[in-house]
Amino acid sequence: MMWRMARRHRRTFLTSVTGAAVYAVGLVATSFLIGNLTDEVLIPGFEDGEVALSAVLSGCGVIVAVVLVRSVGVVFRRYFGAKTARLNQVDLRDAIADRYLEVPLAYHRNHPTGELLAHADADVEVATEALHPLPLTTSVVVLAFVSLGALLWIDPWFAVVGLVTFPLVFLVNRVYTKRVEGPAAEVQHQVGVVSSIAHESFDGALVIKTLGREDDEVRRLADKSRALLDARLQVGRLRANFEPLIDQIPNLGIIALVAIGGWRVSVGAMSEGDLVTAAILFNTLGFPMRVLGFFLEEVPRSVVAHDRIERLLRAEIGPPRPHEPRWLPDQPLSVRFDDVWFDHGDGPVLEGMSFEIAEGETVAIVGQTGGGKSTVCQLVGRLADPDRGSVSVGGIDLRAVDADDIHRAVAIVFQESFLFAASVAENISLGAGGVDERAVVDAAAAARADGFIRQTPNGYETIVGERGVTLSGGQRQRVALARALVRRPRVLVLDDATSAVDPVIESEILAGLRAERSTTMLIVAHRVSTIALADRVLFVQDGKVAAMGTHTELLANPAYAALARAYEEGEAVPMTSEDR
Repeated sequence: MMWRMARRHRRTFLTSVTGAAVYAVGLVATSFLIGNLTDEVLIPGFEDGEVALSAVLSGCGVIVAVVLVRSVGVVFRRYFGAKTARLNQVDLRDAIADRYLEVPLAYHRNHPTGELLAHADADVEVATEALHPLPLTTSVVVLAFVSLGALLWIDPWFAVVGLVTFPLVFLVNRVYTKRVEGPAAEVQHQVGVVSSIAHESFDGALVIKTLGREDDEVRRLADKSRALLDARLQVGRLRANFEPLIDQIPNLGIIALVAIGGWRVSVGAMSEGDLVTAAILFNTLGFPMRVLGFFLEEVPRSVVAHDRIERLLRAEIGPPRPHEPRWLPDQPLSVRFDDVWFDHGDGPVLEGMSFEIAEGETVAIVGQTGGGKSTVCQLVGRLADPDRGSVSVGGIDLRAVDADDIHRAVAIVFQESFLFAASVAENISLGAGGVDERAVVDAAAAARADGFIRQTPNGYETIVGERGVTLSGGQRQRVALARALVRRPRVLVLDDATSAVDPVIESEILAGLRAERSTTMLIVAHRVSTIALADRVLFVQDGKVAAMGTHTELLANPAYAALARAYEEGEAVPMTSEDR
């Protein structure tokens, strides 16, 4: 997994590895230079009392030069190593963002927002964390073999100490890696849980305050935070047990080396400079070995986070793009469902639904909650594909139509109107391809939004706040409707999109749309006054077409008549304002 990420930016990574290699060679060279300086300058100076100044200066100059070269290697290692990690973070976040846009709506329904945020933030950070020490780690492996060779060359007993010390570090790290992998996975899971609760609490602040649930939400977040704390403490305890041991193993090697070296010097088997070289070599290896330990400590967490990201990236994407796309006619478009079956995963929503809407016709979709009305709307916009059967617009199966062409031809407005924290004008022109100010105003006027927009402090430049919080529900719905109308769609789908608008205003909007635009309209409606404006009514029950005809004709159907009476009773309830 680490090497796969390194290969994505191999040039940057190899530059970092080269810097690490220069640093490693500099470590070995420095130890030999100091050992040689000990034999040629320090020992003669203590014994004879006279040492040539040129020897001192040349020896120190060489050491300084090697240290400078080593420092350059450190700069290259750190800079390009960090760059490799950051570039991989960019790649992963781009891939995650693309996949969030590609996966079907069912994926977003089944995964909390906090978990999705954790994938794009915490998981990406942790997945790439091990890339920082990886360049030095690769050089440490080479350095270990070179050092063992150098120790063997100085004295075979030193090589024995190295052969015991270095593999022991790897063994301890291996045990640690196996024991920490499970707790590390639990930490990443709990991060997602805490993020989900925090996001939900912030997003539902109005409901929480209305119901007086502040203390309950604090307790809920505190419980999950404690679970995250416990998981992190478990990882911390493992690190606290193993990290000191990993740090001390090289120090124990130095103690053994000094003891053996003192004996070997006393019997004349080596010089004092050789002992100094070996001791410095062991001592300087302490930091790289610590980095290796850090790398091995981070790998389990990185692997867990990367696996979570990989599961997301392997998730089934939404409707595929056609290989040879077709284009919709430049005219009002018909809509046809032919034996359509659809299942969200917990049972069929649509069961063999078939109907046809003519070009320019306005059809109201009516039925009990959960009957499949919203699913019909999503299929018309190809937010999903039917499991069986076909959905055609303009006589062409949507699976054969270019996706961008569908977006241009079909506009959907949902009951929950999402607005961005931008100006009103930006929210209306969003994704419409550079429409001018006149088109924005015309769309707002058609949605009966122009009046209240001009009454805001800055008119069309007024910032509506996050999710349009500064506007009322009905105002948000009308801005969302204007956003759909500015695109001049040939099929307009309103999924209860005017439910928060005063019935009088709603009637004016729909009547205006029918009179001024040659657009095919599907309207999910819960008001008899709205239903009566439609050319025909599609009555759905349990995912099937129960009846289709005019409102007057369908009143002969007992089930439809009962539903219409219920709608009329709901309309009789007085409203407190124009926009509830």
